[in-house]
Amino acid sequence: MLYKLWRSFIKEILLLKRDIGGIVIIFVMPLLLIITITLIQDSTFKNLEGSKIPIIFIDNDKSEVSKSIKKELENSKTFQLLTDYNEKSAQEAVFSGEYQMSIVIPENLTKDLNSNIESKVQKIVSSFGLESDSAATLKPVLKAKEIHLYFDPATNSGFKSSVMNSVNKMVFEIENKKIYKAFQDQLGTTENLEENKNLISFKEITPKKGDTEILPNSVQHNVPAWTLFAIFFIVVPLSINLVKEKSQGTSVRARVSPTPYYIHILGKTFTYLIICIIQFLLMVAVGIYLFPYMDLPAFDVSGKMFHLIIVTLFAGLAAIGFGVLLGTIADTQEQSAPFGATSVVVLAAIGGIWVPVFLMPEFMQHVAKFSPMNWGLNAYYDIILRNSGIGNVAKELALLFLFYVAMVSVSIFYERKQNAV
Repeated sequence: MLYKLWRSFIKEILLLKRDIGGIVIIFVMPLLLIITITLIQDSTFKNLEGSKIPIIFIDNDKSEVSKSIKKELENSKTFQLLTDYNEKSAQEAVFSGEYQMSIVIPENLTKDLNSNIESKVQKIVSSFGLESDSAATLKPVLKAKEIHLYFDPATNSGFKSSVMNSVNKMVFEIENKKIYKAFQDQLGTTENLEENKNLISFKEITPKKGDTEILPNSVQHNVPAWTLFAIFFIVVPLSINLVKEKSQGTSVRARVSPTPYYIHILGKTFTYLIICIIQFLLMVAVGIYLFPYMDLPAFDVSGKMFHLIIVTLFAGLAAIGFGVLLGTIADTQEQSAPFGATSVVVLAAIGGIWVPVFLMPEFMQHVAKFSPMNWGLNAYYDIILRNSGIGNVAKELALLFLFYVAMVSVSIFYERKQNAV
């Protein structure tokens, strides 16, 4: 049995040697992908840190509140304020895509805000029976003022939400200070306003290794993601080789030989598992040794290598099972190659390789749970980013193995049914 398995393994190696171009693509394409995408993402992040986004700022108030908002925006180190516009020209410039956004502060914003706050505070003070000198002349509450925000129609919704939240926070803090100041004036207190800091603040707690914080970066996300994509891309050459065997009569000779069909499947499994491990080691080597020379963070696998190889083996099994099924069902290379490549891209999209699963619509988040790429990606992330052990990823490993067993079982059943006499 072992000898037959060995001969099947040798046969697969000989088949691969005849397609050197395909083997090069299997190894080189993922390396180019991981380098290009990681550079793009890391460079984009650094560019956002080092440069400012030009936005149009129109101050029709020219008073305390608008000056405070302008100061906060300038101090954010994110925006470069352009002020040589009126609201109409700003709207045209933004809607045409020349700039991403414009902020328009309305006239009399400070004056009307002060009047509204003063009127509301007087009502509250008088309701407690603390009549003030000006309580008899309460001013009517004016309509809420609107700060106009114009966004380029092509602007990312996440950017819009971030800016609107920032502006809301600035306005909220300004209003709070003014309300507190108004109560001070009404009650005649002299407490220093600057001493009243926020009673609640936020502090991010990150995992630590010793005294060093573990901060996820683009490399830690891209290396496992594109390793998984590379592993599943072996579906294409594997399915093509199976189709070739059918067209060249090799599968007929295999069926009439005393060697069971599952031995041929195991031979392919061991061969392509070796390819998966080589792909993984190449990707890790790029992350560890090449990325630092490209001004990228090094990929840290200290103490995790064995666990990552185990996940790679199970992810490889899932990819091989899918390739065997596709090659068994397809009749021509024209069927297997395009469908194999397209299905891998679809599985990658569903599984969270392209877009994080939590950003998908709720329906697609449920669909993602059925993608073998999502199982593999979660297992990689658990080990790399969450410092989990094999026991914590046992569920994902079991799903990947069951996927392999299911795919191979269907392939064997289909092959026997097609060739039943």
